[in-house]
Amino acid sequence: MKIDPYKHKERYLAWKIRVEKGIPDVSPQNSKIILQYLNDMERGLNVASVSVKGGRSYLRLNSLREKLITFSKRFDEIYNLKKITDINEEQLISYFSDMKTGKIKRKDGGQFKSVQTPARIFKAFWHWHQKVSRKKGIEVLDIAVDLDTSSEKPDWVYLTEKEVKRLCDNAKPEYKALMMFLFDTGIRSPTELINVKVSDLFNDCKELNIREETSKTFGRRIKLMICSDLLKEYIQNKGLTSNDYLFPINPNRTNEYLKRLATRIFGDEATPAGAKYSELTMYDFRHISCCYWLPRYKSESALKYRFGWKKSDKIHYYSELLGMKDTISEEDLLIDVTKTEIEKELQRTKKENELMQERMKTMEMQIAKVMEWTNRVGMALE
Repeated sequence: MKIDPYKHKERYLAWKIRVEKGIPDVSPQNSKIILQYLNDMERGLNVASVSVKGGRSYLRLNSLREKLITFSKRFDEIYNLKKITDINEEQLISYFSDMKTGKIKRKDGGQFKSVQTPARIFKAFWHWHQKVSRKKGIEVLDIAVDLDTSSEKPDWVYLTEKEVKRLCDNAKPEYKALMMFLFDTGIRSPTELINVKVSDLFNDCKELNIREETSKTFGRRIKLMICSDLLKEYIQNKGLTSNDYLFPINPNRTNEYLKRLATRIFGDEATPAGAKYSELTMYDFRHISCCYWLPRYKSESALKYRFGWKKSDKIHYYSELLGMKDTISEEDLLIDVTKTEIEKELQRTKKENELMQERMKTMEMQIAKVMEWTNRVGMALE
């Protein structure tokens, strides 16, 4: 069974029970539309032709319901619209533009870091609305076609290998094992991490099997090159058995500890990846691990396998090439600089060999003639 650290399924099903008679704080029209949309997405009905088929995950369903309820409330407040599908193209573009510039703020008063997710969710919703309407013989204009769904890559915390080791040296034993495991494996956390069992470790803790059912993309078996000894000690001290989960952590509490520890050790300065040391989370270790392994792996495909990636662009996304250096040596340069000279030398040697072979043939012919003449003289004397 796969552990869901954020309990997306439980949250969604509990919410469905609470709103059986309607979603509170939104108009009856919007409540009906949202519930119909979520019901279709849960079953995989009326999805756009370019979208992945099948029912949506509980993670996705929770995200959809939260954003659509927000749209309903905001459209009512700003444009006095009681029905979410009554919004026009100009209002829609203006709404997302104001989100991006900070005119429309979050609930806590802060500015949205990115509008990519809500913009994509509205696009998906509108395409569903178009498809459902078309089945009723009503053509609906695609007002979301010009909606900007681009986004800037979020900042993250970059640590060098020395900084990771320094952080671990000052951490509690159980957190030291966790951090070195994250750094070594580059595993997705908390989703893949929290589902790892002791039985997933092989070859005396030198290999890890990330099971297919717990992975976002595909299962994989990778080598542990850094944390093996630390893991064995951790398992022994904790008294863990083969069926126990390796790190049964609370993600939020763990991230808070990492932030406090990083602040105490490194302060509140910004790292080369943009985010401050004080913002360190488990997720950052996937970036950090990628930076560490990128110059050490000989093939791109092997690196993608370790991290569970299908596309090569993930390598640059997670590393931004931080920690890379120019590895060319004088030996590499020598090959290019002296290539012409070596080719000339080979040609000269080839010609010398050909000349030597011709001389050998001439000598063989001369010897044969001498032997023939000697034989004739010998026969004449007899």
